[in-house]
Amino acid sequence: MDLNQRAAGVLLHVTSLPGPHGVGDFGPAAYHFVDWLAGCGQRVWQWLPTTPIGPGDSPYQSVSAFAGSPLMVALEPLQRAGWLPEVELPEEGFDAAHVDFARVVPWRMAQLRRAAQGFFDDAPDDEQAALAAWCGANADWLDDYTLFMALEQAAGGHPWWTWSDSLRRREPAALAAARAQHADEIAFWQFVQWCFDRQCGALKAYANERGVHILGDLPIFIAHHSADCWARPDLYELDDDFQPTVVAGVPPDDLGPMGQRWGNPMYRWDRM
Repeated sequence: MDLNQRAAGVLLHVTSLPGPHGVGDFGPAAYHFVDWLAGCGQRVWQWLPTTPIGPGDSPYQSVSAFAGSPLMVALEPLQRAGWLPEVELPEEGFDAAHVDFARVVPWRMAQLRRAAQGFFDDAPDDEQAALAAWCGANADWLDDYTLFMALEQAAGGHPWWTWSDSLRRREPAALAAARAQHADEIAFWQFVQWCFDRQCGALKAYANERGVHILGDLPIFIAHHSADCWARPDLYELDDDFQPTVVAGVPPDDLGPMGQRWGNPMYRWDRM
């Protein structure tokens, strides 16, 4: 895209797209929206952060600055690949106009687990090799993230600073044992992130071919309970017990006389 030329576009988060599965994703509606943008002469589709949601269903309190939201993984491509059998919606269905995260999240995660099982059971060798190669290429963030998610699952969702001392302090022997113990759960999260990356890349390529450019958005902070903070606590303003000594927010102003306390740990810029 020539940055010297004026261009118009639309800000629409992927999760705001319509669709049958409770929340917008990289499925048919996303491609239809690209076609609509191109037909209207719009050249930019701006997204909000595509990271996994955290407290308050917000991508600005994410467990990772690198991972993609599992909710955005479209189910239709998983069905076409033969990994996911026919999708059965809940009896009451989903509201087409609103996202009920409390209902959508567990249902969609269950579908992804079914797809992962189908992949590991039946996917051809070339697809298995593609996943392995992708995991190797993204190991610098993926290894910590997938282990973090597996440990969070094993801990019943409790935050990382409440885990055993050997895990929260990332003792090498404890991490190695955890990787062996939770290998299947780690593989699941690897599969989800691989699907996200492939689907996101395919949608971006489709948009670019039609003259539509994707304008991304970054979460300016990550959550205290995050793979990033657990993996590198030395890069954040934390005390000896891994609690933040200062957190992000905004001071009072005319719009918010009380100010806002976001709670994200602040960066140690001198160590970045």
